[in-house]
Amino acid sequence: MKNLWSDSQARAFVRRYAKAGVNRDRALRVYTSRLLGGEPKLVLHGGGNTSVKTVMPDIMGNPTDVLCVKGSGWDMGDIEPEGLPAVRLDPLLSMVGLKKLSDEDMVNAQRVNLLDSTSPNPSVETLLHAFLPHKFIDHTHSNAVLSLTDTKDGEALCRRVFGKRMGYVPYIMPGFDLSKKALEVYVADPSVEGLILFKHGIFTFGDTAKEAYSRMIKMVSLAEKRLKKGRKKVFASARVPKKTATVAAIAPILRGLTRHNAKRLIFDFRGGAKVLNYVNGRELKRYATQGTATPDHVIRTKQKPLILPAPVAGEIEAFGKAAERALKRYTDAYHAYFKRNNRRQKIKRTELDPMPRMIMVPGLGVFGLGANAKAARIAADLAETNIDVITAAERIGPYKVIAEADCFDIEYWSLEQAKLGRGAEKPLARHVSVVTGGGSGIGAATARALAAEGSEVAVLDRDVKAAEAVALEFGGLGLACDVTDARAVRRAFDQVVRTYGGVDIVVSNAGAAWQGAIGEVSDKILRDSFELNFFAHQSVAQNSVRIMAAQGTGGCLLFNTSKQAVNPGRDFGPYGLPKAATMALMRQYALDYGHLGIKSNAVNADRIRSGLLTSDMIKARSKARGLSQDDYMGGNLLGREVTAEDVAKAFVDLARSTKTTAAVITVDGGNIAAALR
Repeated sequence: MKNLWSDSQARAFVRRYAKAGVNRDRALRVYTSRLLGGEPKLVLHGGGNTSVKTVMPDIMGNPTDVLCVKGSGWDMGDIEPEGLPAVRLDPLLSMVGLKKLSDEDMVNAQRVNLLDSTSPNPSVETLLHAFLPHKFIDHTHSNAVLSLTDTKDGEALCRRVFGKRMGYVPYIMPGFDLSKKALEVYVADPSVEGLILFKHGIFTFGDTAKEAYSRMIKMVSLAEKRLKKGRKKVFASARVPKKTATVAAIAPILRGLTRHNAKRLIFDFRGGAKVLNYVNGRELKRYATQGTATPDHVIRTKQKPLILPAPVAGEIEAFGKAAERALKRYTDAYHAYFKRNNRRQKIKRTELDPMPRMIMVPGLGVFGLGANAKAARIAADLAETNIDVITAAERIGPYKVIAEADCFDIEYWSLEQAKLGRGAEKPLARHVSVVTGGGSGIGAATARALAAEGSEVAVLDRDVKAAEAVALEFGGLGLACDVTDARAVRRAFDQVVRTYGGVDIVVSNAGAAWQGAIGEVSDKILRDSFELNFFAHQSVAQNSVRIMAAQGTGGCLLFNTSKQAVNPGRDFGPYGLPKAATMALMRQYALDYGHLGIKSNAVNADRIRSGLLTSDMIKARSKARGLSQDDYMGGNLLGREVTAEDVAKAFVDLARSTKTTAAVITVDGGNIAAALR
């Protein structure tokens, strides 16, 4: 592993933070924390922690010895000084004399000794950092070190690799007991440069930030060097189908099966040679179901993945039934796991949902699952990390991790569960929405509104840059898609499924207003308008119900049909006729797919203030209605201007409605000729 320390960068950090009143120690702590956090082979998604012992003024201005340690919720990759809350050091050191200390009392003691009461909770390993005497201390979950410790002979192997340069700490759950044991190991030989925590990670320390960081890189490099001596071919491959089903074909099935108590999960798929080598292994069940590479992963991935049979192309129904049986076995096993481990707890726990957070599919790859796209991405990242660690471990010996009971203690540990948060979910959380024509105007407003309600949103537009720009605002997916090209629509929806696992809400919005007297308009104009304003809606809807039906969890189709569908304007026949057909299309989908729980509704909007409405268009439309251009935008019963955001709200309201289908909502400020039931 490359040492990225730079004297010039370190000095730059010191100068930068000095302007904000941050001392040199804390500035350098931020610098090396970021170096460690920027390397995914060391830490991922908030893992690991760092600290520095320094002096800071208290509220009275008195110099106070403090420990600045990584706070809960902060990621080392982009940490700031406030992510290293300062805790008074002397009270922490006094706790070393205690024989016992509960987790709750430990957290309370740390909080009451914060210099700033608004700071985040200090790390659960704060006492370990405090008890060791070194100024700078670094802790990571290095893949290479875990690969050494997570083997049958891990302790002997580590002692050969690191010798007397490191101390060796048996697995103990993080907290007071681990802190005391780590200190005991250090006191036995104060010359060590760090500690190997078996089945957990590695600590290094030093008098300077550079020394502690450099020791971390050196020790990890020693582990990597040893792993390279392992056997080249790791997993004997099982027999997999010559042609497997696609991710787009099986993901909606799996997403429907893993719904629990009406709550969906979002998926994140990973493939590639490394993943396939692992999931195609003949002994996949042996090495994949023992447990995670480090207990820190368990709260996000659960102890074990769900392993499915390889899906054969053209045999999707058989795969679905096999997957259902496999999931039943998995959830039954999880209930049993909870029951036998909860029985020994002093404080009884409430069982978490039994659904997997990793699904391994031979012939395809691995899915990460979560309550939202971020959580799914984290689960998938950790799945890949486990694959890396286990593969490397199997090069040198059989993979072996902590006992099931220890995994349970971490999974149901209140201090770890607190990391996941317990806030109320937004109304459309766990839903996946697709908006066509989402790069601007009503489509863009609707995409933003759906995202604000908690949905994951894919923005489709002919202009890919516009789609990506809108999606970037809320971390969604922006895709190029000409909705008049049926194959392009299919590809786009398949990409949405590969990204999120399925589709729940579709706003078929893309359209354009062709004009001309109907008796004079050319066939080309009329056919072009029907392609975009009718057939494109059909193509989008067909792909939507294909996925929704596979999920078996219902769905919501929403069409932008315009007031032209029921109240045509003079010289707007090329636009109004296909829109009227689309309204009928909406009702047909409501009839044909209501039994599957798929709703189908439409919004009729008129005179919308949008960047897409040019002055020429306003002129033509106002003329058709016998209005002045000034009166056009507000020429309705309420005399109020209607915006794209107003239309977006109507789409969101329909998406949230559970008992409305085959309905048309008007958003026009009042046009009695366009009013419907």
